[in-house]
Amino acid sequence: MSKGTPSTVEPAASRLVAERPLPARTLRLTTVKTEAQILDPAAILSATNALEQTVEAFLGLQNATGYWVFDLEADATIPSEYILLQRFLGRELPPGLSARVCDYLRDKQLPDGSWSLYDEDGIADLSASVKAYFALKLCGDSPDAEHMVRARQLILSMGGAAKVNVFTRITLALFGQVPWRLPPAMPVEIMLLPKWFFFHLDKVSYWSRTVIVPLLLLYAKKPVCKLKPEEYIAELFVTPPDKIVHLDGYIPGAWRKNAFILLDRLLKKYQRFIPNGAHEKAIARALTWTREHMQGTGGIGAIFPAMANAVMALKLYGAHEDDPDYVRGVKALDDLVLDRSGNTFVQPCVSPIWDTCLMLSALTEAGLAPDHERIKKGADWLWSQQVFVSGDWAGKAPEIEPGGWAFQFENALYPDLDDTAMVLMALMRAGCMDDESRLGDLAKAVNWLIGLQSSDGGFAAFDIDNNYLYLNDIPFADHGALLDPSTSDLTARCIEVLAMLGFGRDFAPIAKGLEFLRKEQEEFGGWFGRWGVNYIYGTWSVLSALGTLGEDPRSPMVRRAVDWLKSCQNEDGGWGETCYSYNDKRLAGRGATTPSQTAWALLGLLAAGETHSPEVARGVAYLLHTRNFQGGWDERHYTGTGFPRVFYLRYHGYAQFFPLWALSVYRRKIAGKPTRQQEVTRSRPLTLHLPALHRKA
Repeated sequence: MSKGTPSTVEPAASRLVAERPLPARTLRLTTVKTEAQILDPAAILSATNALEQTVEAFLGLQNATGYWVFDLEADATIPSEYILLQRFLGRELPPGLSARVCDYLRDKQLPDGSWSLYDEDGIADLSASVKAYFALKLCGDSPDAEHMVRARQLILSMGGAAKVNVFTRITLALFGQVPWRLPPAMPVEIMLLPKWFFFHLDKVSYWSRTVIVPLLLLYAKKPVCKLKPEEYIAELFVTPPDKIVHLDGYIPGAWRKNAFILLDRLLKKYQRFIPNGAHEKAIARALTWTREHMQGTGGIGAIFPAMANAVMALKLYGAHEDDPDYVRGVKALDDLVLDRSGNTFVQPCVSPIWDTCLMLSALTEAGLAPDHERIKKGADWLWSQQVFVSGDWAGKAPEIEPGGWAFQFENALYPDLDDTAMVLMALMRAGCMDDESRLGDLAKAVNWLIGLQSSDGGFAAFDIDNNYLYLNDIPFADHGALLDPSTSDLTARCIEVLAMLGFGRDFAPIAKGLEFLRKEQEEFGGWFGRWGVNYIYGTWSVLSALGTLGEDPRSPMVRRAVDWLKSCQNEDGGWGETCYSYNDKRLAGRGATTPSQTAWALLGLLAAGETHSPEVARGVAYLLHTRNFQGGWDERHYTGTGFPRVFYLRYHGYAQFFPLWALSVYRRKIAGKPTRQQEVTRSRPLTLHLPALHRKA
């Protein structure tokens, strides 16, 4: 089992990105005077010497233990929920903390009075706006204050608080703002359903599972946290909540969704007739499951919504203030608060393994040798985090030995394929193939990856064949993120690491993965990005895999992707894509330029053999010209994806290691040298003695 590193340590990267972004410094290329010279590889190559300053700056951000961790920022819902949670738990926060979190919420408010799911260029989101308004009111903001009036007018213009999503409805029910009959039915007896039933916890994703089980305990008692009359938000409703009969209405022609709505109404009417014995058995099972998954310092699932539901459930069911699980759960939540001068917010989770492996890849591509002290320390820390215990994934692959990596400091029950593949590629760049003592653990990780390939040939993040798409029609799943199906970016990542190990297109897992990617390519040439925004991210991931595999850059699949990426380049030489491309595919590859998305586009084009193209030269020039005084880059836009159309992330590290990575790969290629990835990619498959794989039906 991985050893959790205390998450109370302030991210070392805060020294680079803690305060408001500094104005970008223009690094003039002394040899570049005209557009023609901007496209001159020799001039740009000369300018990349400035990368040494960036490398030194990033080395200074490494924690003494060996990891890097950057701030991870979501939207206004997480800090709002943190404020609401403290009221439910009856906790007093340290002096001034609530005020500083509320300052953050006010700062995030858009001019129209709303709050967005991503950034100041985003569109109004009703649920985020209602939660932020509610949190501010609990903190004492007057409903007559100018910013509250603007928010209320905007919310009412969008239909009022009755139109919020399911999770916000549940929050409002917990605080007595709507009756408990308005959220969809979620009886705790779900815990007793057989696996063959149309709904079972094994049929939903890891994040849904960890959120749902403690939520079932809340549903079973339907608690209401008492508020003062002046703290109610009745002014946000067009129709008084007690006058509303149903919030989920039938949709013409949507027979399956309508069937689930009918089932929901029947459950609400008849679930009181469930025998007490079954009810109590289900509660006991849910409590046991919740406590079992709260062990360790990272909190249940190591994600804020699940952690918040779990501590509320324990409190509701009689846990004392000194209950070890409760104490550990509350501390895990408090550890997500970044409380610094001028910048206080609540993270949805932490990303040290992800940040560390990406930084290692960037630094080794930049030229740091495997025996460099900082590279060795980072690699050793990653090895110490490998997970050797079975998690929920083993339900469909009990014969597969564990060996993956998680995303956070500690989340041993839920390692993921994305982190595992990226960690393996970073460790290979860091020279792990030259250390025979590591090959056994490497084999376990590779076998674990292969063992979790889904039957459609693709790879998902946490589970096998978690693609029961009909479940997205249940009223509870209005967010559309209940499941964990195979995706192009994850499939590409796993193909890429297998290709680095020397496996070719005739290797069955790669062959099946390639067929999946062929089917998933969009008509315009790109690939969907599930875990990064969006088609630029997915297309980079696939092109990198194809390049490592040795795919002919002249192949139709590659050319279509390359042509699309080139067509998306902005006038300033960079690339950007709005989060709204998940809502409207016509916006694929369109948006304000960002350093991270520019880096992804460059890495994709470089993998496809476009080193000498003018588009690459212009993209490189953009990154070189926009470095800030600290040697890194500033990025205010959200380019990370939690759940498409629902939840986005601003990885503060993305604008640091990805541009360094892209520029370093370009510097090697333009000089006619192999990349670090090419140096360590094997020409013949490494013999790892992978056992035969059998899948439980």
